[in-house]
Amino acid sequence: MKIVERGFIPVLFASDINTYSMARAFHEAYGVKSIVMGKAATGPSANSRIVDFVLDPKIDQDEEFLARLNGFARDHANKKIIAVGCGDAYAALLSRHKGEYEPNVIAAYIDYDQMQELIKKENFYKMCEKYGLDYPDTFIYRKEYGHDFTLPFDGPFIAKPSDSVMYWEFPFAGQKKVYKLDTRAELEKALDDIYASGYSDSVIIQNFIPGNDSYMHVLTCYSDQNGKVKLMSLGHVLLEEHTPHGLGNHAVILNEVNLDLMRKMKKFLEEIHYVGFSNFDIKYDERDGKYKVFEINLRQGRSNFYVTGSGFNLARCLVEEYVEHKESKLTVADKPHLWLVIPRRVAYRYIHNDKAVAEMKEVIRRYGYVNPLFYKGDLGPARLKFVLRNYISHIFKYRKYCK
Repeated sequence: MKIVERGFIPVLFASDINTYSMARAFHEAYGVKSIVMGKAATGPSANSRIVDFVLDPKIDQDEEFLARLNGFARDHANKKIIAVGCGDAYAALLSRHKGEYEPNVIAAYIDYDQMQELIKKENFYKMCEKYGLDYPDTFIYRKEYGHDFTLPFDGPFIAKPSDSVMYWEFPFAGQKKVYKLDTRAELEKALDDIYASGYSDSVIIQNFIPGNDSYMHVLTCYSDQNGKVKLMSLGHVLLEEHTPHGLGNHAVILNEVNLDLMRKMKKFLEEIHYVGFSNFDIKYDERDGKYKVFEINLRQGRSNFYVTGSGFNLARCLVEEYVEHKESKLTVADKPHLWLVIPRRVAYRYIHNDKAVAEMKEVIRRYGYVNPLFYKGDLGPARLKFVLRNYISHIFKYRKYCK
């Protein structure tokens, strides 16, 4: 696999499919090898020919993070260092330490005060009110309420932490990314478990929007340093993962265009003067015909290769603006494309939407599809073993968790 030296080096933080997808984007566009700094040398970025993996169990701690990044930048002072957070905690670190980096470090992130406003779902929904974005019926629960609270809607309920970064700092048995709860008793039990772990911020309780996974959408955007949106890519999520920790992670995405929705989100991002990658989880509510925003991720999502794979390479956004200093116009990703990380037969079995399955098959027939983990030339024995094991494991996971 050919590696090319350029005037920049991508440094990616984490070790999951997000880091590998971005490393692949940089390699496809420029032939460069990325540095991945993570707490564990596992996952798709380990044993990769397009990645140099730096194992550091303390990389998510402020002093260690800053020392690692600045040390690497000093060692490569003749190159631009493009730092990319591939998880909430790393995006927060890159934002928090803006102004402390070596001059050759590029960190395309909003200021930390603004990030703190957006990263907490409670604050984000207030901004939705202000800027006219639709979102699900919501109740903000606080620890001191105990079981003494009245909800303005009936179940089923969705419950999730307002501060997801803090939430994952307190692991516990049965911990889930998002809770779908049918009864008040189930809701109270989940709240008790969450706060018993040590988590102390608010919990978002929402009215469940009816509809299966195929009612979900994902929107990925890139905004330049002047706060102008330069790339928008909307994906129709046909299927999500259903394991406790993976609930809500995308498994199958079909690219589509909805200009009305995209205009509304563009207006929001530009009015708050957002900078860098953003990613929105959105669900269509057939009861009122509205697309309702669940949250904003202040980075590219873990499924970001649905954008790159469709011909709109995310790595180019950063390089063209910060290294090549090119001016660009707004691009709307409009090419039919399918992204999936599970076997096709699993997708066909568990996507409960005949029209979506038919569209998926037609796109495969005409354009093919991409699984970002299977990259030609980067399937040495150790990595191939991991990728195949992960790929096949979805058969058993869906059989267990998705009835």
